[in-house]
Amino acid sequence: MATRNIEIIKGLTLRRIWNIFLLKSSFYISRLIKHPIHWGTPIAISIEPTTACNLKCPECPSGLRQFTRPTGNLKADINTKILTNLGKNLQYINYYFQGEPFINPNFLDFVKQARAKNIYVLTSTNAHFISKKTAHSIIDSGLSELIISIDGTTQETYSNYRIEGQLTAVLDGLKNISKAKSDRKSKSPIVTLQYLVTKQNEHQIDEINAIQKKYNTDNLNLKTIQVYDYKNGNELLPTNEKHSRYKKLKDGTFGLKNKMSNHCWRLWSTCVFTWDGKIVPCCFDKDAQYQMGELSKTEFKTIWKSGLYSDFRKKVLKNRQSIDICSNCSEGSKIWI
Repeated sequence: MATRNIEIIKGLTLRRIWNIFLLKSSFYISRLIKHPIHWGTPIAISIEPTTACNLKCPECPSGLRQFTRPTGNLKADINTKILTNLGKNLQYINYYFQGEPFINPNFLDFVKQARAKNIYVLTSTNAHFISKKTAHSIIDSGLSELIISIDGTTQETYSNYRIEGQLTAVLDGLKNISKAKSDRKSKSPIVTLQYLVTKQNEHQIDEINAIQKKYNTDNLNLKTIQVYDYKNGNELLPTNEKHSRYKKLKDGTFGLKNKMSNHCWRLWSTCVFTWDGKIVPCCFDKDAQYQMGELSKTEFKTIWKSGLYSDFRKKVLKNRQSIDICSNCSEGSKIWI
């Protein structure tokens, strides 16, 4: 993802560099003393355009329609408030959490607003809504990166996970965005093809590499699947552990490959906004169980520095394994930027 990092670095300002220093220094001090100290504001956030989705993926609460929180679309006033509160220090926005972003009719307007602040903007889509017209609108929005999910090279393997999805729709979306970039002589958005490796499609990895080359996408990401019930195995887990975030233990059960360390960079550097302006710690809190506050009621900095947030960070520093949303996390301890 070298191109992505270069584009993010281009957006650096002295203010943003100073904010990174504050975040990292307070994070390392907190790890050392086992007590949360927090300076700075997020360098990256996720914003949820919608919880609605056209597909029914079996390990996705949006696809399964299992949310206890309401379904809805992000509104312009909430998007504006987020950017006003955080924009000066932000380097990166992922306009994705749950749901299919392009279901929100105002989605690309939000992208334009964020790009006007020189923020790297990414989204992830199942590509069923990328018509020729929408593809040109994507170029016009200034979107930095478009992740397109394609989890099989035949309809049978694709629809094994992307239930009610059509592989032909994804391939048409790829064609349309490629043609639009060519028409506008545009290098953006970076197009990343994402392949969720499962037992049913792992034999097609060579074929997905061929598709990536055929459609001339910028990147191919072989992504490990997250499953909720993994301890006793799962029919979706690939047989090749290289492509799995889980490993088989001596007693025959499965566990995460990564060590569950008592720290989490994400709690210092990022957060997630649900479509209705609620703030949760990270993308593993899919049903917004751990709400830190609500932007319509409280200023962001007050929420970010609150006792509730501090207590959550403290719990992570003391006993991260006791937090249920952390028990399936493969990324929280990684440091980036």
